[in-house]
Amino acid sequence: MTANPDRFYELLPAIYRLRDGERGEPLRALLRVIAEQADVLEQDIDQLYDNWFIETCQDWLVPYIGDLVGYTPVAEAGLPSANAGEEGRLLNKALAPRAEIANIVRYRRRKGTLALLEQLANDIAAWPARAVEYYALLGWTQNIKHLRPERGRVVDLRNSTALARLHGPFDETAHGVDLRRIHSRYQAGRYNLPSVGLFVWRLKAYSVTETPACCVEAAGPHCYAFSALGNDQPLYTAPQPESHPWHIAEELNLPVPIRRRAFDDNGHASLAYYGEGRSLAIWTSGWPTKNSPPLLAAELIIPADLSDWRYKPPRGKVAVDPLLGRIAFPPKQLPKKVWVSYRYGFSADMGGGEYRRPLRQMSGSQLIRVSGQEQLQKALLPWLAGAAADDQPVDAVVEIADCGVYVLPIALELKAGHSLQLRAAEMKRPIIRLLDWQTDRPDSFNVSGGAGSRMLLDGLLIAGRGVLVEGELGSLTIRHSTLVPGWTLDSDCRPERTEASLQLINTQACVTVEHSIVGPVQVSLDEVNADPLMLRIADSIVDAGECTGEAGECEEGACEALGSGSGCYAQVRLSVKRSTILGCVNTHAIDLAEDSIFMGQVSVARRQIGCMRFCYVPPVSRTPRRFQCQPDMATRDLAGDEKLREQRRVKPQFNSQRYGTSSYCQLAHGCAEEITRGSGDQSEMGVFHDLFYPQRLANLSARLQEYTPAATDAGIIVAS
Repeated sequence: MTANPDRFYELLPAIYRLRDGERGEPLRALLRVIAEQADVLEQDIDQLYDNWFIETCQDWLVPYIGDLVGYTPVAEAGLPSANAGEEGRLLNKALAPRAEIANIVRYRRRKGTLALLEQLANDIAAWPARAVEYYALLGWTQNIKHLRPERGRVVDLRNSTALARLHGPFDETAHGVDLRRIHSRYQAGRYNLPSVGLFVWRLKAYSVTETPACCVEAAGPHCYAFSALGNDQPLYTAPQPESHPWHIAEELNLPVPIRRRAFDDNGHASLAYYGEGRSLAIWTSGWPTKNSPPLLAAELIIPADLSDWRYKPPRGKVAVDPLLGRIAFPPKQLPKKVWVSYRYGFSADMGGGEYRRPLRQMSGSQLIRVSGQEQLQKALLPWLAGAAADDQPVDAVVEIADCGVYVLPIALELKAGHSLQLRAAEMKRPIIRLLDWQTDRPDSFNVSGGAGSRMLLDGLLIAGRGVLVEGELGSLTIRHSTLVPGWTLDSDCRPERTEASLQLINTQACVTVEHSIVGPVQVSLDEVNADPLMLRIADSIVDAGECTGEAGECEEGACEALGSGSGCYAQVRLSVKRSTILGCVNTHAIDLAEDSIFMGQVSVARRQIGCMRFCYVPPVSRTPRRFQCQPDMATRDLAGDEKLREQRRVKPQFNSQRYGTSSYCQLAHGCAEEITRGSGDQSEMGVFHDLFYPQRLANLSARLQEYTPAATDAGIIVAS
């Protein structure tokens, strides 16, 4: 709307405005209503002009403009959604990529070129890619009149870089002929004259900016991990833009883990990876001398293998292992403080992280921006237990504007009808680390409140302890946050504890978890006098560990993702959408579960209400009525051993089930199609449903066949 609602009123002669003021300004009020509708009409006219262009048109017009330039949708990708909501919009956006339609004429002009295949992957599927012509990697006798020394070279055992790249997207070594086709459904081959491989990377490289490194005291005071949780985490390349459109992507242009050899530049850190604004950087306080600049120079960095912390760097040097995300200082030359910037790999914008997310707050809320532990402690004083009621704003937002690690006990108490939002600023990832401060009681992140009060956690990473909610709090929302499963991690990303990350004790709060990663949820209510509370989980991971039973069954109290902690049903009415639940679920009722994966046994007390649709549920589960769920659909006409084999085949397979790894909860390439295309809109089940991986893959496969040269076979190879 216009910033001046009186623009029509100001056009009137002054005499009419004076007389209108004498009568209480009814004419001003009328013209404001007219101005509001005029704004709507002007916006519609502006949008009609924008709809002429693919770059600015509305999403529903993209397929129509595509039809004008001869764009044909891919049938294998699925049908467009008639749903006008956000889910339908995201699906249609994946089925008809705007960038592909905008560049379709340019594609046809460049048809048959290798670099075009990389651009297709970027525009159609939003995946970084590298195209490889495999005929250039065949071991054959060269023409002595046209020698190409860089091609067809046999294995050089002294060339460690070439050995590390063997069979990968950057392979340089000659191979024998492989007669299998590269796009075979059964067993694909690569090295043949017509074969062209398109390596695509599904993982993204997310940044962590100027955050404290973790001192691994178990290994020694000189040992540090880039990850603030202390676990090993491969460092990823910050992709650099390619120099020109016909350039073939190299390692620096792609989100790939940094190899030790690539990081090594004649004994010190390569400037292509190290430095402020690059893939990684290290700052210290007064090291190696008191007057040294905070940013360590590349000449002081020694690339090394720190697998068992055996290597000890010489005095004045720092060893860095990019493959494990480790730092080692000289044992007798310790720094006072270390903070780092780096990149890590993950599949989607989820949990606490430095990515763009919508920031929402109530109208009229008081915004308090803080940076540093002292400022945060001071800002939270009005909500501490026993604080004066007059000091607590009715609606407030406390925004943390840095990526620091905050080590402080937090116990918040909201007054009746008040609301508090504790959030990270955009593109920031603060960490709240809870320690064992008191010996006579738990040290959780405590939240309590009066009737109708509301608490929201947004963009945070909480480690060390869980979140405990009690009292008459009206609602708790956890959005784009991480409650570390297992509280803390060891170096191999194994959780060190099995306690709950979210405890709900004697509360009727409506709990919502969105785009987050949380550990086990434990609910303790008076089953006789209290109604079940509402728990809504969407686009999230609930991780209680891997169930050991082949069919998903769990021992009593073990790997319980949702329960009461005593083996009884949790007093919860559960709603789950597009989520992955690692662990068993024991709940009072399930109102709705759709497009989700339950890896552990699901036990529901009231099975007469609710519905589960397009989900994977272990066969031993007791649930409400199920519609189009697996493995029910795959085994409905089978019995005996054949049924058991089919159940094992359909069971979801993940690349990793450990939080902290890059491929956490990502469906494996060999996962059954009933899972990878088992949701209601033929996307994959589980937390990464909205990435629409099957639709992107089908679109890209079809376009490869359209734009590759004649007599060539093009295949997609998923590199991550």
